[in-house]
Amino acid sequence: MIKTDPFHIITLQPEDAKSLSEMMVLNYDNFKRYFPITLSKNLSINDSLKYIEEKIKENESKSEFTFGIKDVSNGNIVGLIIIKEINWETKQGEYAYCTSSKYENKGWMSKAIALTTKYGFETLGFEKFQIIAHKTNVGSCKVAEKCGFEWKKTLLNEYTPPNEAPLNMELYELEYER
Repeated sequence: MIKTDPFHIITLQPEDAKSLSEMMVLNYDNFKRYFPITLSKNLSINDSLKYIEEKIKENESKSEFTFGIKDVSNGNIVGLIIIKEINWETKQGEYAYCTSSKYENKGWMSKAIALTTKYGFETLGFEKFQIIAHKTNVGSCKVAEKCGFEWKKTLLNEYTPPNEAPLNMELYELEYER
């Protein structure tokens, strides 16, 4: 757990299922385009319990890391940070993240990504992180830039949202500096 004021970055636990499900359902329209799989796995408390059990196993096996952002004032999960597409040979991972619309534009996600990146470099042994975002997802691009990620290139037809044509995505990278 990484403790800050006003939020903590945590490993999700079964007692977070209700809060996680509520956050995902309340933000359904915001998450359906770029977070469809995670959304579909958290549409009920029971779904979220299964999701959390799966994520705990992935954290333990180091195949993927999923963290919750918990509001200290009310104990609610208000966002997720996922380190995915992990390659342990190159020590590289890719971030995916989302936050409740109620918590946008507070700087929480930028701070959470910066703290998680520090943890990833210093504790988990990563050498490089990537963020892949669509140019219209201004908030995600701002998070990347605020956290020191450098724009590298446009990836053609990189991501296909549900029921849409493939989208070009922007690739940002940050390498560990010793």
